[in-house]
Amino acid sequence: MSDSLVIIPTYNEKENIERIIRKVFSLEKEFHILIIEDNSPDGTAAIVKKLMKEFPDRLFIEERKGKLGLGTAYIHGFKWSLKHGYGYTFEMDADFSHNPDDLIRLYNACANEGGDVAIGSRYITGVNVVNWPMGRVLMSYYASAYVRFITRMKIRDTTAGFKCYKRKVLETIDLDSVRSDGYAFQIELTYLAFKHGFRVTEVPIIFRERIHGYSKISRKVVREAFWITLKCHAPWREIWHHLPFLFRDYDEFVGKG
Repeated sequence: MSDSLVIIPTYNEKENIERIIRKVFSLEKEFHILIIEDNSPDGTAAIVKKLMKEFPDRLFIEERKGKLGLGTAYIHGFKWSLKHGYGYTFEMDADFSHNPDDLIRLYNACANEGGDVAIGSRYITGVNVVNWPMGRVLMSYYASAYVRFITRMKIRDTTAGFKCYKRKVLETIDLDSVRSDGYAFQIELTYLAFKHGFRVTEVPIIFRERIHGYSKISRKVVREAFWITLKCHAPWREIWHHLPFLFRDYDEFVGKG
């Protein structure tokens, strides 16, 4: 049995799901995959179930009744991973914006190099993002700078969604207390690991915008990230200073298309 589980939340990922699964299973190190499927109307679940016959005991699916959000998907997956005895649990997108080859580097950062949480970081060696409009790059980069300023974490990419957690981290964090989603979820989980004294390391990656399908990010996700950061560590004078960010038009930052 593998010691590593890759959690991939899905909603309308039929163009990507088979390719990402086959790519992960082609890696030199053995990984298992858990798909958290939110009742995609495009037939994503059917593709996964077909592949499960080809990859028994390596590919698993948990189906939910609807689109319930990224944060709850990962919390569901974390609990499933702990229940099934995995030592290392990964977050990864289905759309190849995260390169599956980097799973091994994240694993080594935790298993062999002393990390408790390893983040696939877009910003530890500059800005390593491909095919994003400049507005979205600036929003993401300065959002991470904002989080560092408020929380005092020395993490360059605080909103990253490509991560490896050691089992002890997920056992220590009160997963039932986490209520955030999207960017906010990534910020909150990183902060909770930091707050509990775990070593959070960053592994440089190149992030590539999806080719197939569409991004699930929304203005609501950005606003939630703003508030969860303040909840983590926020003097009131900083809240008033940054309030204009909350009310700006999301399209101004991320571009259109």
